[in-house]
Amino acid sequence: MSVWDELVGQSAVVDVLAGAVAEPAAMTHAWLLTGPPGSGRSNAARAFAAALQCEQGGCGTCASCLSVMRGTHPDVTVVATEKVTIAIDEVRGLISDAARAPSAGRWRIILIEDADRMLERTTNVLLKAIEEPVPRTVWLLCAPSPQDVMVTIRSRCRKVSLRIPPVDDVAALLVSRDGIDPETASIAARAAQSHVGLARRYARDPEARERRNSVLRLAASIRGVSDAVIAAGKLVEVAQEEAASASAERDANELASLMRTLGIESGSNVPPALRSQIKQLEDEQKRRATRHQRDVLDQAMLDLLSLYRDVLMIQLRTQSELVNAEQEEYVMQVASVTTPVHTLAKLDAISTARKRLAGNVSPLLAVEAMMVALRPTAH
Repeated sequence: MSVWDELVGQSAVVDVLAGAVAEPAAMTHAWLLTGPPGSGRSNAARAFAAALQCEQGGCGTCASCLSVMRGTHPDVTVVATEKVTIAIDEVRGLISDAARAPSAGRWRIILIEDADRMLERTTNVLLKAIEEPVPRTVWLLCAPSPQDVMVTIRSRCRKVSLRIPPVDDVAALLVSRDGIDPETASIAARAAQSHVGLARRYARDPEARERRNSVLRLAASIRGVSDAVIAAGKLVEVAQEEAASASAERDANELASLMRTLGIESGSNVPPALRSQIKQLEDEQKRRATRHQRDVLDQAMLDLLSLYRDVLMIQLRTQSELVNAEQEEYVMQVASVTTPVHTLAKLDAISTARKRLAGNVSPLLAVEAMMVALRPTAH
């Protein structure tokens, strides 16, 4: 057993990180781990942190390895925001943590899983800490690509790039780790496009698979502009409901906990002097819900991209394996009513919608424009 076991299809990355653990001369104070969603960059960073704290270089069974992987090690600070951006005050707190010597482990490690979610002024606060490293402190930054991090930061980090793992490797992991039957594991791995976490969800949750299938069926439901607008509204509404459902219980517990801390009994009026603290929590919860809603919509767009990618493969008569192989008949149906040129235009429209969503365009406007572009086009 090893902390590296679940890094599927990343042998080259494991060699680099494990080599740095084993050879101090290969170690540096700041690392930037990049890779597409689902490549496992956050898992790689956590495994690296565990290996750095482990006397045996990442055995996976000692107290240091287990506490790092569980998120309880006193010398490993992990930031994994559920909001749209990481607040500047959070980064200032990290810098204070980084200045302290390790208390129990070999290193003080600061792991930022969403380094791409820092605004420029926040990144500037972090820059000095990385420029002037404290002994025995390591910064681990994760982002989809080097371009998602300011050049002043990435130029001071050692860069490690992860790739999307092969579908067969992801399926094999689901079988060996989660006990999923091989056929379901294969379908889930393809549907998730090798995103390990998402593949596990699809394999274990039939409702999640059905929600994905309903998104794919949108392609055949749009006949005109009115259909497109209705479909967009439904998709955004589903995303809002899923975000609310995912956070409702947590939000209520957080509010109840804060009320107890402030000494306010349930059902009592909040004193004016304490309302700002309640408002701050509510604002944070709204930002978290916004992030979740955008993530749900982005995943729906990725699913549609996979559909039209399959459509294009059929139209061009390639021998490439379909992402949605279990729905080949439906893919063939969509492919029969359009041309490769029009399919490329639809792929471009979906990619544009993803960029607009990432740029904080109104989700409804971005999705409506995309849906209108997905209307059937005459041959």
